[in-house]
Amino acid sequence: MQPTYRPSKIKRARKFGFRKRNSTKSGRKILAARRRKGRASLSASK
Repeated sequence: MQPTYRPSKIKRARKFGFRKRNSTKSGRKILAARRRKGRASLSASK
């Protein structure tokens, strides 16, 4: 059996990165919510 979590920075950035979040309406809502909350980092890549 293979490990279920095989980290890859590229895959992570493409799936949960800033550009991906910013490209959809709901993604922009997520970013806005995280800004409101005052998060240190908004997404996986930024």
